[in-house]
Amino acid sequence: MFLETTAISVEEAAANVEQSVGIVKQTMDDIVKWLINKSGSVIAAFIFIFIGIKITGLIVKLVKRGFDRSKIDSSVAGFLLSVIRIIGYILVFITAATIVGFEVTSFVAILGTASMAIGLALQGALSNLAGGVLILLLKPFKVGDYIVENNGHNEGTVESIDIFYTRLLTHDNRLVVIPNGTLTNSSLINVTSEAKRKVEVTIPVAYNTDLKKMKEVVHGILSEDDRILDSEPKDIFISSFDDSGMTIAIRAWAATSDYWSVLWDLRENIKAAFDENGIEIPYNRVEVEMKN
Repeated sequence: MFLETTAISVEEAAANVEQSVGIVKQTMDDIVKWLINKSGSVIAAFIFIFIGIKITGLIVKLVKRGFDRSKIDSSVAGFLLSVIRIIGYILVFITAATIVGFEVTSFVAILGTASMAIGLALQGALSNLAGGVLILLLKPFKVGDYIVENNGHNEGTVESIDIFYTRLLTHDNRLVVIPNGTLTNSSLINVTSEAKRKVEVTIPVAYNTDLKKMKEVVHGILSEDDRILDSEPKDIFISSFDDSGMTIAIRAWAATSDYWSVLWDLRENIKAAFDENGIEIPYNRVEVEMKN
């Protein structure tokens, strides 16, 4: 009984192998017949692929030269060149398949549906990608600039601009990573985009202050500071009348790199000069009248 079962199994296996060999042989015969019938189209398709790849490479080189002349950021240039190359290859192979006789309509429909599905799944990432390309192309800020992002109230010096994220280093040495989509969809302030900035100091003085003397003292402080630009106007004026005194506004211009040091030094120097010249800096007082 065991020998009979073994013999049947061997016969079935041999039959299956023979059937598989027949299927493979038939498939190969069909492929050979198809190649013979389509030999001209296949040769034409291969020639087209060869020429198309060469033309795509030539287009990429020409675009790269244009990017080099326009001084586009290397990260953006590399990304765009890769996109152009991939699109060129896809068009070449789809056209070659059409030459051979394949029906590519269904393939294109499937490719479009897949692209839409991938786009919806990666919506946030694609938004950041587009934002990174726009930042690197339009250059609202560059590495080394100090920016303030108004949406999340983040600020710091730009350390790097990547395709998906921008990294800021805060004044207390913290690294802030912001998606590029957020930066392109909200307003921001580029603090260091200009070479000079206006420095403004406000300080209260008493109502009985000699304004002429006060202005002479402040002008002397501004004139002695070499970091303050003499070519720009210097303004000293009363900005408001308050309960305990007047608020004096002092405005001058300095190089952007000197802004903070000039601001801090002006405050200290004005306070010291006012004390030395007897100019009172008032504080809030409340007068109480007692009625019997």
